[in-house]
Amino acid sequence: MTTPLRGLPMAVPEAGLPARVRIHEVGARDGLQNEKATVPTEVKAEFVRRLADAGLTTIEATSFVHPKWVPQLADAEALFPLVADLPADLPVLVPNERGLDRALALGATRVAVFASATESFARANLNRTVDEALAMFAPVVARAKEAGGHVRGYLSMCFGDPWEGAVPVEQVVRVCRELRDLGCDELSLGDTIGVATPGHVTALLTALNEAGLPTDTLGVHFHDTYGQALANTLAALRHGVTTVDASAGGLGGCPFAKSATGNLATEDLVWMLQGLGIDTGVDLGRLVATSVWMADRLGRPSPSRTVRALTPAPSHEDLGDSRGIEDRQGPRAHKEQ
Repeated sequence: MTTPLRGLPMAVPEAGLPARVRIHEVGARDGLQNEKATVPTEVKAEFVRRLADAGLTTIEATSFVHPKWVPQLADAEALFPLVADLPADLPVLVPNERGLDRALALGATRVAVFASATESFARANLNRTVDEALAMFAPVVARAKEAGGHVRGYLSMCFGDPWEGAVPVEQVVRVCRELRDLGCDELSLGDTIGVATPGHVTALLTALNEAGLPTDTLGVHFHDTYGQALANTLAALRHGVTTVDASAGGLGGCPFAKSATGNLATEDLVWMLQGLGIDTGVDLGRLVATSVWMADRLGRPSPSRTVRALTPAPSHEDLGDSRGIEDRQGPRAHKEQ
């Protein structure tokens, strides 16, 4: 079956939680960027359309990064016009002014920059120090705002770094304040390698509030490496956060941090939120069907627990010849990152 069980999850609200949560869907960008085989542009566009049809209102479409660094997203110019008519916000990542030019030329009105809380990841991801990266983003944010756009600031490694280990809260707060001062409308706090725990989440959010960053400008982006993503999300909700990043089917990772595993699955998040009586506007049945469809395109089952619980195990016939996009299209055209 691809629809929720009758009457389940039973809605049992918890006092003090938000009435509504906006899901920032990252499956089409963050979810697919680390796929080894090239996903056809038409498949990506259909994925975005199905996500919108499931009720998601913020869907990160692609990234205008140089194809050398993320070959999977080399089709940004071809993809964006195919989905631009959807009744949803379609933010795109832009690493620099050139990326911003490309995005603005296609009519994008919501962009995101991606910084790091640690020097090691700033070097690995952007080949710059933290401060050099912030300086690079300054004109990008300024020009996007001048064009009337909305700017999101991603901050990676907020809770731990594979090279540096534990990341001091005050270090994260410092970079968040810098991004806010550049003009970012919203910040997404990334647990890139999935090491956060609920107390750490609460401590960081509290420190950010004390530093003058209100909760309504903060979103959270958890990976489920250690099975903590939903627990960390609940801690954020109890603090008042109403924007949560998630990836349909639990797709994703990070090509620049080898220990980064999949994102929080959107279906798992929606199941929990429905059980808490929190509105998302998402049709869980349609969302599950979308992730099953995408898993078929990729030639493997979805890692989302909710998707697996609500659908039968795929047969070889369901998956065609059980080969993924890579095998059907021939060998990879680029090295694994």
